[in-house]
Amino acid sequence: MSESIHISVETKYIGQQERASNDLVHVFSYTVNITNLSDRAMTLRSRYWLITNGDGEKVEVSGEGVVGEQPTIAPQQSFQYTSASLLKTQVGSMQGYYDFEQADMSTYRAHIPVFRLAVPNALH
Repeated sequence: MSESIHISVETKYIGQQERASNDLVHVFSYTVNITNLSDRAMTLRSRYWLITNGDGEKVEVSGEGVVGEQPTIAPQQSFQYTSASLLKTQVGSMQGYYDFEQADMSTYRAHIPVFRLAVPNALH
């Protein structure tokens, strides 16, 4: 069942933003497309992200669902959402997993491959 969920991610650099602490951060949006390749409906129950900035600093984020939802994805259907991440550095990466629940209450963990967040032209 390792191929039950396909995940693809597209990223976009939004720009710099000043925070209340007067430091600047780089804002990135990421759009995730989750496709259910199985023959069973799956409900996305929780997420886990490991965000690493260019200095090697790591931040873990976890919680229920995504963007306030716990979507049920029917067989051969997709769910897409857009969220954002803030980095202190011009380059970083994200990776993680989603935990799904099926109708029979069995669970499935879908790993999100590492993807890069980078200010345009920050890497040569």
